[in-house]
Amino acid sequence: MKTKKKFDMWWGVSIAILLLYGLFMLYPLFKMLIQSVFDNETGEFSLRYFQQFFSDSYYFSTLFNSFKVSICATGLTLLLGVPLAYIYNLYEIKGRNFLQVMIILCSMSAPFIGAYSWILLLGRAGVITKFVKSAFGITMPNIYGFNGILLVLSTKLFPLVFLYVSGALKNVDNSLLEASSNMGCQGIKRFFKVVIPLCMPSIMAAGLMVFMRSLADFGTPLMIGEGYRTFPVEIYKQYVGETGTNHNFAAAISVVAILITAIIFLIQKYASNRFSFTMNALHPIERKKPGKAASVLMHLYCYGMVAVSIMPQVYLIYCSFRNTSKTGNMFKEGYSLMNYQQVFETMGDSIYNTIRICGGALIVIVVMAILISYLVVRRRNLINGIIDTLSMVPYIIPGSVVAIALVMGFSRAPLALTGTAWIMVIAMCIRRMPYTIRSSVAILQQIPITVEEASASLGASKFKTFYKVTVPMMFNGVISGAIMSWVTLITELSSSIILYSSKTITLNLGVYIMVSRGTDGKACAVSTILTLFTVLSLVLFMKVSKNKEIAL
Repeated sequence: MKTKKKFDMWWGVSIAILLLYGLFMLYPLFKMLIQSVFDNETGEFSLRYFQQFFSDSYYFSTLFNSFKVSICATGLTLLLGVPLAYIYNLYEIKGRNFLQVMIILCSMSAPFIGAYSWILLLGRAGVITKFVKSAFGITMPNIYGFNGILLVLSTKLFPLVFLYVSGALKNVDNSLLEASSNMGCQGIKRFFKVVIPLCMPSIMAAGLMVFMRSLADFGTPLMIGEGYRTFPVEIYKQYVGETGTNHNFAAAISVVAILITAIIFLIQKYASNRFSFTMNALHPIERKKPGKAASVLMHLYCYGMVAVSIMPQVYLIYCSFRNTSKTGNMFKEGYSLMNYQQVFETMGDSIYNTIRICGGALIVIVVMAILISYLVVRRRNLINGIIDTLSMVPYIIPGSVVAIALVMGFSRAPLALTGTAWIMVIAMCIRRMPYTIRSSVAILQQIPITVEEASASLGASKFKTFYKVTVPMMFNGVISGAIMSWVTLITELSSSIILYSSKTITLNLGVYIMVSRGTDGKACAVSTILTLFTVLSLVLFMKVSKNKEIAL
């Protein structure tokens, strides 16, 4: 007698997730591809928009500028972040926990806010610019254009390199360093001959992360670039330009952006596989106390870099308490809470929108990350392999491209989502889910499957084992990842700037709107509120996380 097969719930979950990816990611991208290869006037198949991009030096120069910024920012952040991680992890540094918090806070605001704050400090009417001019008669170098973009990105993104390399150094066995010292390889020589090769996979991963974020950054070039045209800004202008729009051309540029980032990602993945190796620290690195001269130089380097990077945020907080005119566009003598009062009166909804939109996206990301990581690690098959691949696709897509694809896919019935909070939630989920999925996969791989087998042997169903045993064991890691994801969600701009409406303005968008209107007082107040959100998130992360030292 044939036994009837029971329906496997996880097959249903796999199909549902595959359909969601198909509807909200593949379908919009396909619509964008179709629009890029059809003539807007004749409706016929044409490659004229691609030809226009590559044949016109005006547009092609944006690609060159983006590569120039991204390569230089990646190189500079590696030069700053790798030695910082080396010093922090191998030597005794006073106030190391405080230093780590400050390093992370340097990166926990949108880069365009950093651009705005640097303009307040070193712009034509900046406080430092005016002070140096009046005190010493020296005219400060121009901060606008390529130099300003590079300054902002390097001071915002070097903490990523620090976290990646710190994570790698925690897996280095101290006996390797002792062996190199016994063979006469010490100091700078050991740094280049031993430490750098051991950390190379993490250095390459950090470099890719910085490169991708620099290439996709929209707000910084728009804020401080002053005519220095980059790829994401050109996509935005072609889609929502003030003098005219060309959606087909914007779609073509977006396709070029996806192809370029995909090629870069594949090259990095190939290179990482060449350098990949496993390493487990049976004897973690023992921090040494440096000599007096070396100690002074190390402390100056670490705290000096943090001071320069955190200075713009501190100045924004200071400016938020200064008196301004009724319109908020000019600072006056004295201090008050007037800027905050005006923000809560005119932009109180932005705080609510930040919580509901970013919070909604975070809930979806956490649930999806747990399910997908379980499917990828515990239920390996063809469908789940496809899901694993699809989950990494958004990693190579700039935010503005995601937004344009969603608008093209969901601007008409039956799913007319454009202008609603839902489309912003979808965009945030697509953009930020890959990172949470990767961290969840790493956590689940560390949990022995024998624990789940023991639960099943005691009569628990697969689903009951999943939510009663597996999920609780993943809890600390998932919550920590969720808090860090929250920080990236509340600082999201490149996709939100295209998708928002008057009813869905978040805090980050509020800063951008205030800056564009010239209302500096309100902009500083909103930036301070956003900084408070990130600080509270970091405090919560360190409370939840068992390890007080953060690494990637």
